Amino acid sequence: MPADTSAAALTRRQELSLLAALTAVHFAHIVDFMILMPLGPQLMRLWGIGPDAFGLLVSSYTFAAAASGVAAMFVVDRIDRKHALLGLTGGFVLATVLCGLATGYETLLAARLLAGAFGGVMGAIVLAIVADVVPYARRARANALVASAFSLSAVLGVPAGLWLAAAGGWRTPFLALAAFTVVVALVATRLLPPLAAHVNAGRARSPLAQLRAVVGVANHWRAFSFILALMMAGFTVIPFIAAYLVANVAVHEDELALVYMAGGVATLVTAQVIGRLADRYGKKRVFTIVALASTGPILLVTHLPALPLGAVLAVSTLFFILVPGRFGPAMALVSGSAEPRVRGSFMSLNAAMMQMGSGIAASVSGAVVSRSRDGTLAGFGHIGWIAVGFTLLAIVLAWRVRVVDRRVPDLAGAGKVPE
Repeated sequence: MPADTSAAALTRRQELSLLAALTAVHFAHIVDFMILMPLGPQLMRLWGIGPDAFGLLVSSYTFAAAASGVAAMFVVDRIDRKHALLGLTGGFVLATVLCGLATGYETLLAARLLAGAFGGVMGAIVLAIVADVVPYARRARANALVASAFSLSAVLGVPAGLWLAAAGGWRTPFLALAAFTVVVALVATRLLPPLAAHVNAGRARSPLAQLRAVVGVANHWRAFSFILALMMAGFTVIPFIAAYLVANVAVHEDELALVYMAGGVATLVTAQVIGRLADRYGKKRVFTIVALASTGPILLVTHLPALPLGAVLAVSTLFFILVPGRFGPAMALVSGSAEPRVRGSFMSLNAAMMQMGSGIAASVSGAVVSRSRDGTLAGFGHIGWIAVGFTLLAIVLAWRVRVVDRRVPDLAGAGKVPE
């Protein structure tokens, strides 16, 4: 493998090995974020907290990630991407251990803040590396592959976490995840090459000049607005799906693993199909089609009455196919809106926007959703309509983002690459 893959073309085999390592890192980060959501019914019962307090547990992670993403913007393009990713992973492991050792609501909240501070920037570095090494014409497929960490977490991570929580208590999933991440980091150390082509340009600019290079471009703000709307369109709904299914749809807590597993298995396949279609027919066009299609399952999953498990699985699986399926073409479009020389800083600020959007979304959900006297959750249907509104806004904003990085792919041939 070349000494600096950000400056040289990779063979397909090298590219796939690199993407596999990044997917494993992303998997650990996504599982850490996702595992708290299906633990919601258990934690709310254990500590006697309501939806608003649980929503704060979810959103605290994202707000901390947003703050750290802004701070990282000033330094991330001055550091080899490999070193930055591995350093952040070490901090993430420590924070995840502290989540597992938390003694109550307040200490878990503090540990989640720390985990978010490291985890959010980890995700930004992963996506920056993808954009550095994969040409725009193949980037939706590459982002879909890395985003399969979401599906894998649903298929493997969340069910395993729920099983561990049932067997050893809610702390066990966090401690097991920390151990797994250590193994992933050791593997990534061997697979990731140096990625430092951006360092000289990054160090040549002062922090103020770096800030201007990122926030002084109107097209960047169009991309940020788009990603904010997209996060609001998903994370107003996602945090309370498990709690709603248990309280309102009569799904047993032991059956939640099936919900996540079925959705994850389906999206492992469909996300790759959506990514290939986006690369062939255009990211904006395919994003628009998938986003419009996602409004149906959003409204269905937020208005479900008590139903047999088979019917619930059909609706929830369709939700997991289409809502996360928007991510591949969306992130390819966003990463293409920044020039390579500022991509690390841009993606760090973009990650901050993503985390801020999902944090605001979770807070909005916590404020709107309430527990009725009979134990059911009220207001989740309103959340569905809010999510649909932001989905439509995201579609409009996607068409305003201009792609500036459209390098001809080294292996896919020449020609105009559709946006």
